Amino acid sequence: MITAIREVRRARNLTLEDVARRCNPPTTAQTIGRLETGTRTVSVAWLNRIAAALGVTAADLVRLPDRVDLPVAAILGADGAEAPRSAAVVLPPRAAPELVALLVETGMGEYRAGDEIWCARLAPQDFSRALNRDVLVPRPAGRFVFGRLIEREGGMLRILPPGAGARQQVVKDPPWMAHAVRLVRAL
Repeated sequence: MITAIREVRRARNLTLEDVARRCNPPTTAQTIGRLETGTRTVSVAWLNRIAAALGVTAADLVRLPDRVDLPVAAILGADGAEAPRSAAVVLPPRAAPELVALLVETGMGEYRAGDEIWCARLAPQDFSRALNRDVLVPRPAGRFVFGRLIEREGGMLRILPPGAGARQQVVKDPPWMAHAVRLVRAL
């Protein structure tokens, strides 16, 4: 099996030791290195452990014939665009079960028409994690509120929609909320 463990690890700017420590249970850098180079067989269990340590899915670590990797040609830094020090690839965005999308039809605030905003659902006990982030919140009758979560007080959420002059919206006890995690924009 051909894996992309090394490419993903490098794309995340992690050392072998970093990944080894993040594994559950922790392992050695030498073991991770052997799995990367193929000198040790990669089992499904190892793929799952390493994927969790890297914050990706196991499928992201396997090279499939029909999957196209996007090579990194340059890295843009304070001194301008420079070639990467070693070969790297970018993983294409992948949908996950907790994600929902919001399509922007009319530009407002920092969002443009045609943008896709990927949002991760949160249960009510996790709403505080989304403070000062853009959120999508369901309302009765199939309606939604989208904007910056500016306050949570008990079951009351105060949301400031994007755009100048927008008025704060209050939503009481929504069953879920989704916070923006990825912006997909065509240039």
